Formats: sequence, C-alpha cells, structure tokens
Amino acid sequence: MSLRIYNTLSRALEDFSPLEPGRVRMYVCGITVYDLCHVGHARANVAFDLVQRWLKASGYAVNFVRNITDIEDKIIRRAVENGETVRSLTDRMIAEMHRDFDALGIERPTHEPRATDYVPQMLDIVRQLEGKGLAYRAEGGDVNYAVRRFPGYGKLSGKSLDELHAGERVAVLDGKEDPLDFVLWKAAKPSEPGDAQWDSPYGKGRPGWHIECSAMSCALLGKTFDIHGGGADLQFPHHENEIAQSEGANGQPLARYWMHNGFVNIDNEKMSKSLGNFFTIREVLERFDAQTLRFFIVRSHYRSPLNYSDAHLEDARGALRRLYTALDLVAPAPVVVDWAQPPAAKFKSAMDNDFGTPEAIAVLFDLAAEVNRTRSAQAAGLLKALGACLGILQGDPKTFLRAGTRLDEATIARRIDERAAAKKAKNFAEADRIRAELLAQGVVLKDSPSGTTWEAAT
Repeated sequence: MSLRIYNTLSRALEDFSPLEPGRVRMYVCGITVYDLCHVGHARANVAFDLVQRWLKASGYAVNFVRNITDIEDKIIRRAVENGETVRSLTDRMIAEMHRDFDALGIERPTHEPRATDYVPQMLDIVRQLEGKGLAYRAEGGDVNYAVRRFPGYGKLSGKSLDELHAGERVAVLDGKEDPLDFVLWKAAKPSEPGDAQWDSPYGKGRPGWHIECSAMSCALLGKTFDIHGGGADLQFPHHENEIAQSEGANGQPLARYWMHNGFVNIDNEKMSKSLGNFFTIREVLERFDAQTLRFFIVRSHYRSPLNYSDAHLEDARGALRRLYTALDLVAPAPVVVDWAQPPAAKFKSAMDNDFGTPEAIAVLFDLAAEVNRTRSAQAAGLLKALGACLGILQGDPKTFLRAGTRLDEATIARRIDERAAAKKAKNFAEADRIRAELLAQGVVLKDSPSGTTWEAAT
C-alpha cells in the first residue's frame, strides 16, 4: 500500500503523490515566540516531526520548513512589559523553544525562517493583491484583504461566506469594508517600539500575522508545494487566509495536502489559560522525562484529541518501560529493515495509513514480546530500528530503566554488596530488609544466576 494522507481540503484519505517524484516540500506553521512553549506546541511539533521522519524512512528527500513568528501583538506587548527589545525577547524565546524541542527529540527542520527576515517578500505579496483588487488601503494606514472578492474563500473550513459572517462577532472597525476582512499590513502606532516598524509604500508599519506564512512558504518552497501542516486551531482563520493571500496573488494552489493535528485536552477539558489547566513543556518535564512525554504523544493518532493527565503520563511511562526492558535483555543487532517481511510490513502498513501510530506501536509491543521469549538480538534490533521511525527507543535502556530512583548509583551498588554479604552469612532477615529499604527508595532488585541487577520502580 502506498502512503495515504487525510487531506483537510478534500476531507478524505488520498494517495500521496508529490509534485516532484522522490521529493517532498512541506511547510508547518511554527511558534509565536513570546513565552515558553506549552503542551499544545509539543503535540503539534512532535506530530509533524513524526510525519517528516516517516517520509524520510519511506525514501523521500524532504525539504521541511517550520517558520518562527517573531513579530506580533503579543510579542510587542511582552517586550514592552519586560523593558527589552523585541529582538532580545524573541532570541531568548527561540533558544528556550530549541531546548524543549531538542529534549523531545524533535529534529530541526531544513529551514527555520524568522518572519522579520521576509518583510520585503510580504510587501511584494501585498502589492500584488492590491494590484488585483483583492486588497485595499484603509483609513489609518492599514492594508486589508477583501475576503468577498476571493471566490474560493471558505474551501478549507468548508463554510460559506454567509455562515462565516453569521458567526463573526467583530464589528466593522478600523476602516474594514467587511467584518471578515483581515489585515495584511498594520500601520505603526506611536506606542510601539521602533524595532517593531518597517518602512513601506503604505507608511511605517509591520506585517499582519497571516501574510508571514504566505511569504516564507513561497520563498522557500515555491508557489505550490506538497504538504501544509499545523494545529486544528489554525485551520480557520489562519490557513484559510493563507490560501486567500497566496492563491489570490499567485493564481495557483498553495498546497496539495493540508494536515491538521488534534487538540490537547487536560483531564477531558480543552487546555486553556482561562481554565487554569495550561501547562508549559518545561512544567511537564519537571514531573516526567522527555522520552515519556514524546511516547505519550506518539501513541495517539495525530488527528485525535490528546487527553493529557498525570495518570495517562504514568501509563505511558510504564508502557515505554516495557519496551526498554526488552531492549535491556539483549544487545540489539544492527539491522537494515526489510519492509517486505513481517512485522516490518505490518508497521509500514500502519504508518502508510495516514501515519497510524497506535497500530504501529502495537507492532513494537509484539516485537518486545518476541525478544522476551526468544532473546533474539535481531528482533531487538528491529524493535529499535522501527522505534527510530517514531523518534523513540534510541536512549540507553539501563539509563531509562534506572531513572526515577532517589539514590545515586554508588549508594545502590554498595547496598547490593551489603545484601550479598548478608545472604552469604545466611542473615536473610538483613538481606530482606535491604531489599525493602531500596524498594522504598524506588529501586527494584533483580536476582539471577549471574548476579543482582536493579532498575527504578514503575
């Protein structure tokens, strides 16, 4: 079976056929860098990291662009509040984003453009749209997109203009001809810092949020590319507006496949700052290791809602420990995956069905069971190789299995030696006491003919 992707634009599973055989051009909307990344950012970026990993494993050369929004209202407000420049704030937050993403095993994209480096390209698109009658200058210096003049508006969200208008609560303000119109270029305000303004034919100002992605994707991937991805919350209005801008200016489709990952819920409620259930990645990693968080995300299908809770993270950690326990039994042999042979073929079939990670991970547990039963180094090697396609199981098994104990390794080794001495002296009560003491500290002892080993308690 060839790769099939659920295309939001057609609302159907479609066979994937890139514009250029063997090559994939993919754009994913990145982070607005004014604060630490949250669990929703982790979900979206792990999901599309997984997509690009599987495309590469399938033999494609992938040109992956993930942008950075480094100019926006929230960024400007935060910089002013902090008494720092916009650039200082965004540089710092980009470094923090990379720290979190690196911990989660999210690979760096081919290109990671900053919006502020593409202002001339944005102004060129605005000029084209104005020339085609799709943009107009408003009082006060803004330039707006005239939504009703673009015939295809609403095709991604599946809503008519009248439906969208009926749900629009924003009054006609700031010179807009229609509440649905959106800003392409924002006139500078006297209160805004100088490093948030650029010269333009429309006066000093800065780009609107939506125009950024149109400019960066076109500059780095061309007027039409293969995959455009992002969170479900971006489908409308952001991606709908990208289509209107890009296709209005260029006269050809922006992307052939539109992919959207599902929302994150916290204990069955949508994650929201107003509800007080909002977690940064950094906060989660204070309680759970990064491998567990990634595994928790990957084992749910990318389009499904992800229900975050400590109980679900604990369950994910226990499941991941079972896989690592198998890898700890025998050193994995280096393998070249033969996709025609089971269970690799079963794994591939799952991933080729719109990146079906739940079924793919079930294959990993089958392999782990085989390793436990047969002690096969080849099965262990295949388990690790298939795990790499998902960005998991690449750490040292013993390090992972021993994580979580409250004692250092030297202390544990000393207590194991003391227990061995007690057993040799037939002081079994003392040996049992040491085992119980270690267990209370999160250390599980495992006796075998070759000696005593340990791992952290689950």
